[in-house]
Amino acid sequence: MSRIPQTFIDELLARADIVELVSSRVPLKKQGREYTACCPFHAEKTPSFYVTPQKQFYHCFGCGAHGTAIGFLMAHDNMNFVEAIEELAHRTGMEVPREHGPGRREMAQQQRLLAAQEAAARFFTDNLRRHPAAMDYLRQRGVNEAMIQTYGLGFAPDGRDHLIRALSDQFQPQELVTAGLAGQRDMAPPYDRFRGRIMFPIRNHRGQVTGFGGRLLEPGEPKYLNTPETPVFHKRHLLYGLYEARKAAPRLEELLVVEGYLDVIALAQFGLPNAVATLGTATNRDHLERMFRVVSRLVFCFDGDRAGREAAWRALEQALPLMRDGRQIRVLFLPDGDDPDTLVRRAGADALIQHMDQAQPLSDMFMDGLRQRYDITSREGRAALGAQAQRLLRDMPGGLLRAQLINELARLTQVSPEQMAQGLESDLPPATPAPRSVAAMPLPSRQQRLVLTPVRLALSVILDQPALAQEVGDTHWLRELDTPGVQVLVQVLETLAQHPHLTTAGILERWRDSETGPHLLKLAQWRSPDDTPEAAPRLLRDALASLRRKHVEQRTTALLHKADQASLTDHEKAELKALLSSRSTIAPLTDGPN
Repeated sequence: MSRIPQTFIDELLARADIVELVSSRVPLKKQGREYTACCPFHAEKTPSFYVTPQKQFYHCFGCGAHGTAIGFLMAHDNMNFVEAIEELAHRTGMEVPREHGPGRREMAQQQRLLAAQEAAARFFTDNLRRHPAAMDYLRQRGVNEAMIQTYGLGFAPDGRDHLIRALSDQFQPQELVTAGLAGQRDMAPPYDRFRGRIMFPIRNHRGQVTGFGGRLLEPGEPKYLNTPETPVFHKRHLLYGLYEARKAAPRLEELLVVEGYLDVIALAQFGLPNAVATLGTATNRDHLERMFRVVSRLVFCFDGDRAGREAAWRALEQALPLMRDGRQIRVLFLPDGDDPDTLVRRAGADALIQHMDQAQPLSDMFMDGLRQRYDITSREGRAALGAQAQRLLRDMPGGLLRAQLINELARLTQVSPEQMAQGLESDLPPATPAPRSVAAMPLPSRQQRLVLTPVRLALSVILDQPALAQEVGDTHWLRELDTPGVQVLVQVLETLAQHPHLTTAGILERWRDSETGPHLLKLAQWRSPDDTPEAAPRLLRDALASLRRKHVEQRTTALLHKADQASLTDHEKAELKALLSSRSTIAPLTDGPN
């Protein structure tokens, strides 16, 4: 991939509001200069998760999670670095630029493919009103004009190459084949993939059309056809209607997961714009993670027949490994013969909401499903139930929900909770280290204090107030100092000299993947017990004075040692004289480690 310029990341973090970002996923409460919450990364009853607006930084004194807005998105929403940058840029209204690099050609191709999808969407939209049969079908299904525009519905004419010819002045036929808009058999000329179909544009999280779903207007097979996998379209990662849902309600609290495109549209038309649908595939972990990045509560709609209940159980198996405390899933089984579209049109939105209120929690469905599948009146049946439950819960995150299920399963299978929990731990692979973005290194509790050497104190003050770096002045003597961590201090000061507007978050992100990064993250938590305006500059001056004294001592010792072995140059004699006279003018910070 081509690189995202560092200057853009700096500007993005300067504009981002970490309080707004975190509060969209975790309820925060103001406490002095900070905001607090129960940590979203581990189970706790007393809040130990702090967000500091001044530093644009979060940290948990319980589990050690800490970082910037980018790190929060990576840890909480399970995004990679580039996805986190793009999401944060989208929230702040910025466009992510790219530097030329190894991925330049790939990026150019992706831009062409996205441009082709947008051009095709305009073509389909223009054609909808030119085909009365397509408009009649949508009217029969009850789709109004507002929904046609909101979801960008269109129509693909029934012909071999209408789209290819319409876009021929912009795109070569082979580009449309790569984009999944055209097909080709052997050496025959390419043909339109979508023909005689109502078209449903499918958008990514940035609102870009990446592909389409098409429904045949006339009888035939397949009734629904999706864009094939392309460099910009991946069915496993996309949800129909998610972009429109977020646009309609930026602070979504719950998503309703349905089966069809028209279910999504019908619910939005009746005042429920928070519905999404998978693209003709079963719900998988990628889908679930995408939704949990937006909300903490999901409601799944399934048919009440046997097939619907089996589909619900498969969704449960995908969901359990993601069910950390704070996330909720409920399952709604619809009345026989109904789907969300028919139910909301027949009985209204209130009726569907009543059904949703009665939806079964995932944990209840889990226990009920096990009881139905196994004979709990026999020892053998209870053992089989326990073994299956252990298999399903093995990858579930630790927390209160998992503990409750273990206790209930223990009672059901007539074993102790310890025996049930022990079975979950057997045959597990070795534990892998926690991602750096979640817990780069253990942090002290709020009652513990870092041993603040002068270097650490200087770094902590600068991370707290980066603008103070401009008052440090010449740092050439620091480069000569032999004491742990001083070179990191020099690098941070030099970086701020070149980029004086860097924020705390900007500094931390520049060292994200280095060995120094975790140490800077740890120091960024420090806060002076004295909140007065003059405290931070005074502490920085004291720290630098102590380091200056250490430098004088080291340099004086080195010159005196050389004088014992050989003659000093005139320059060195003058330097030694100046050093000896300066000893009394540099006040030490305190006695202690350097």
